[in-house]
Amino acid sequence: MITIFDLLREDIACVRDRDPAARSALEILFLYPGFKAIRSHRRAHWCYEHKLFFLARLISQRSSKRTGVEIHPAAQIGRRVFIDHGTGVVIGETAIIGDDVTLYQGVTLGGTGHHTGKRHPTIGNNVLIGAGAKVLGPFTVGDNSNIAAGAVVLDEIPPNSTAVGVPARVVKQNGKRVEELDQIHIPDPIAMELCKLQIEIDRMKKKLEKYENEEK
Repeated sequence: MITIFDLLREDIACVRDRDPAARSALEILFLYPGFKAIRSHRRAHWCYEHKLFFLARLISQRSSKRTGVEIHPAAQIGRRVFIDHGTGVVIGETAIIGDDVTLYQGVTLGGTGHHTGKRHPTIGNNVLIGAGAKVLGPFTVGDNSNIAAGAVVLDEIPPNSTAVGVPARVVKQNGKRVEELDQIHIPDPIAMELCKLQIEIDRMKKKLEKYENEEK
């Protein structure tokens, strides 16, 4: 049976394996916000599973303020998940994350607002998601895949793939390039920035609506 101490040792070990800047277990334990966010989420998720919803949200919100990482207590997170830097990471309620996943700063595992029930992505094992990437919707990112920094993923990604761009497309699968860029189909940087701006506007609207509802 896996104990809380086994999970703690695994979490520390995975940070040391993946972050060359990590000097010691004590440094990780006390100073790494992503590590703290994962530990807090384990407590919040336990409370949520035992129908202690208010306490679960309290733990989640306190952790968010301290670490800059917002994880809904209902989200399911596997073992040896590493959140590097952490600032701006958002993980939605119905998100599922497998084992040995790495998330960099600014990653969003969110919804599009067009789905009910399962609204957030399922991330397979051994997936890396680069800084600022947005994975939006109730689909699966397959095992051993890489999502490039700044990508906006709106559709399923097969296992063993590399996805880039806005919207993201698979450029490599099973170690082989899927397509070559040409002068016609090269990504439009203006469209990419507009897409990012629209996502930020939608996020700010939701926050504004939440604050207005709280004031009523």
